[in-house]
Amino acid sequence: MDSLFVLRGKLQEVYAKNSKIIDKVIQFILALAVFYVINTNVGFMKVASTPVVMLALAVICAFFPMIMTIVAATALILAHMYAVSLAALAVTVLVFLIMYIFYFRLTPKMAMVVLLTPLAFTLKIPCVIPIAYALISAPTALIAVSCGTIVYYMMEYVKNAAAGMKGKDAPGLLGQITVYVKQVFQNKEMWIVVAAFIISFLVVYTIRRQSVAHAWKIAIAAGAVVNVIAITAGDIALGVSTSYGSLIGGSAAAIVVGLILEFFFFSVDYSRSEKLQYEDDEYYYYVKAVPKLSVSTPEKTVKRINERHETEIIDTAEVRRRSRGREKAAVKQPSHQAYQKSSVSRKHDMDEVDRVLLTQSLKKDLDLK
Repeated sequence: MDSLFVLRGKLQEVYAKNSKIIDKVIQFILALAVFYVINTNVGFMKVASTPVVMLALAVICAFFPMIMTIVAATALILAHMYAVSLAALAVTVLVFLIMYIFYFRLTPKMAMVVLLTPLAFTLKIPCVIPIAYALISAPTALIAVSCGTIVYYMMEYVKNAAAGMKGKDAPGLLGQITVYVKQVFQNKEMWIVVAAFIISFLVVYTIRRQSVAHAWKIAIAAGAVVNVIAITAGDIALGVSTSYGSLIGGSAAAIVVGLILEFFFFSVDYSRSEKLQYEDDEYYYYVKAVPKLSVSTPEKTVKRINERHETEIIDTAEVRRRSRGREKAAVKQPSHQAYQKSSVSRKHDMDEVDRVLLTQSLKKDLDLK
C-alpha cells in the first residue's frame, strides 16, 4: 500500500513540474473525444465530420481556455442540426441559449460537465458523472449534469429521427419543432435518468460530508446502489425498458472511479483520528481531527562502482609519484650537503691565502722603511 502512496507522490511531483503541458494534453484528448462523439451521433454535415476537421478543432482548442472547447462543441452540434433541418437547429439553439444565459454564464467551469456527460453515455458509464462530481464538487453541478443528459437525448432523438425530418413529406417547420420538443421533453427514459442522477448525487454528497469513518467509501457504494434502484423503480413504474447489464456495469465503473478520486483527494488515516474539545468566551467546540495519509518518497543513493575504482587508481598513482619524489630528494640530499661543505672549505682556504699575502706585503713595506 505504501508503494501506491509513493506513486501518488511522484505523479503529483510530475504534474507540479509539467502542469501546463499536461493540462493542454488532457484538454486536447478531451476535445478530440467530444468531437468524435458528436460526429458519431449526429454527423450529418459531411464536411464538419471529417477526421481532418475534428483533429484541427481539437488542436486549436488545446491552445485556448476550456470554454473554447465548449463553444466549439456547441457550434459543431448546431452545424449538424442545420444539416438535418431548420426545426432541429431552432430547438437546439433555444436549449443552448437557456443553458448559457441562466447557468453557464454564472458558473463557466461547470459547463465542462455538459461535455463529459454525453461522452459518459457513449461509453455506457453515465453514472460516473453524478457520483464523481458529488465527491469533488457542490450541488450546483446538478444543473450541469441534468443539462448534459438532455443534450445527449436530444442528439439521440435527432440521430434516430433524421430521416423523417429530412423527407419530402415532412410537415412544416412549426410542426417539426412541435414534434421535436414533444419527443425530447416527454421522453420518460430521460427524466428517469435525470431523477436517478439527482438522487444519487444528493446521497453521495450528503454522506461524504459526514464525520463517520470511511465516509467517502460508504458514499460511493450508496450512490451506485441508489442509482440502480432509482432507475429500476422508474422503469417498472413508467414501463420503460433499460439494459440492466449496462446499468450494473456503469455503476461498477462509477465505484472504481470514485475510489480513485478518494485515493487522490481524500486519503486519511482513521486509526489515528482524535476528538478535540475546547472553548472560548462564547462557544464550546467539539472537533474530530483525522490526519491525512502521506508517505515520504524514499531518496535513492546511486553508487557508481566504476567511478570509485578510477578514483582509487588515481589516488594510488599520486601516492606512488609522491613517494618517488621523496626518494629522489633523499638521494640528492647528501650530495647537496657535500657541495655545501666543499664550498665552505674552499672559501676558508681562500681567506687563509689572502691573509698570508697581506702579511708578506706588510713585511716588505716595513723592511723598506
